[in-house]
Parts: sequence; C-alpha cells; structure tokens
Amino acid sequence: MALTAPVEALDGARSQSEEAYLRIRERIVSLDMPPGSVVNEGRLREELRIGRTPIREALQRLARENLVRSIPHRGTFVTDVNITDLARITEVRVLLEGHAARLAAERLSVADREALGVLVEVLEEGPSLDQRELMRLDQQIHRQIYKASRNAFLEATLEQYFNLSLRLWYLVLDHEVGLREAIKEHVELLQAILAGDGARAEESMHRHVAGFEQEIRKALVER
Repeated sequence: MALTAPVEALDGARSQSEEAYLRIRERIVSLDMPPGSVVNEGRLREELRIGRTPIREALQRLARENLVRSIPHRGTFVTDVNITDLARITEVRVLLEGHAARLAAERLSVADREALGVLVEVLEEGPSLDQRELMRLDQQIHRQIYKASRNAFLEATLEQYFNLSLRLWYLVLDHEVGLREAIKEHVELLQAILAGDGARAEESMHRHVAGFEQEIRKALVER
C-alpha cells in the first residue's frame, strides 16, 4: 500500500513554494535581481528563510515563465531583456488584454464591481503617488481586470506576459514615460467595464497597452 503525505503537509509545501515564487518574482520584476545576474540559491534561502525544495520549485516555475534560465555546469541566471522583447510581448498583450477587458464587462460579479469601483475612486482623486507607487496601482488595476474575466487560463497567461512587461517598465522608471497619464487612461477603461460595455472596454484596453508600449520603447531607445 502506497503511503501518501497528509493533506496539511502537502498544503504547507505548496504554500511555501508559492511564497518563494511570488517573492523571487517580485525581486526579478522590480530589478532587485537585475537581468543577467546569477541566482544564488543559498542567499535566497537565507534572505527569504524558505527551504531548498520550495526555492527550487519556484525557480523551475520562473524558468517556465522565461524569467530565469539554467545553464548546465554554470548555474541559474535572471534572463536578459531587450527592446525586441517589448514588441513581441505587446503583440500578445494587446489582443489578450483587450479580450480580458471585454469578458470582464460581460461577467462582472458584485465583488468585482466593488473592487473596480474603489479603483475608479482612487484614480479620479488624482493620486499624488511616486513612480513606483503608480506602477503598483497599474498592476492592481490590470490584475483586477484579469480576475474579473472569470477565465483562470486567460488570467494565468496574462499574468506571465504582464510580469515580462513590468521588467521593461522598471528599466525606465526614472525617465518621464507618461506613467501618470497612462494610469489616468484606466478611468475610461474601468467605467466601460462597469457599464457592461465590452466593445468599448476592449478598444480602450487596446489603446492603453499599445500607447504605453510606444512610451516605453521611446524611453528605452533614449537610455
């Protein structure tokens, strides 16, 4: 008879792996672990206070998402980023994020409506936030829309490409890239979703993603 681990133990292992994944991903996306840098597992275990197995599971997941890569006999490295990546990622995001916005408008739950309503209020108040805080607000808006699409597969796919985009955005965070204006564009987008207008929400998201890509591209070229 095969022995199985208790459910509690399995849940604990999964939660440790998830915590490791989220914390390492945040370091990579925010450039605390710069592109091309070596991933030091021992240092991560020490700093995150998480065991070897969850760290390795997290790194395997990050490798599947193209945020790290392992080279035999050399080690694991944070993947590089370049302007070509931005164009390819945006090609995917324009289509899928627009579709997510349309689905969100069509499938909005009561909880989604409340969450998006709060975000609209924050935006209409004209947040006096610094660049990093604006970036976090932008992340919150996009992820809430993914969630409201009520399609877990679409949400997971968009999360992956969004994280790849974020690294490029952080590269030009100190430049004037129209982030504040881009955030304000979300008011129209969220209002369209709240009104149940899928076509308008999709078009608004298309414009936002494509327009912001142009701003980031310009800043990357000028670096």
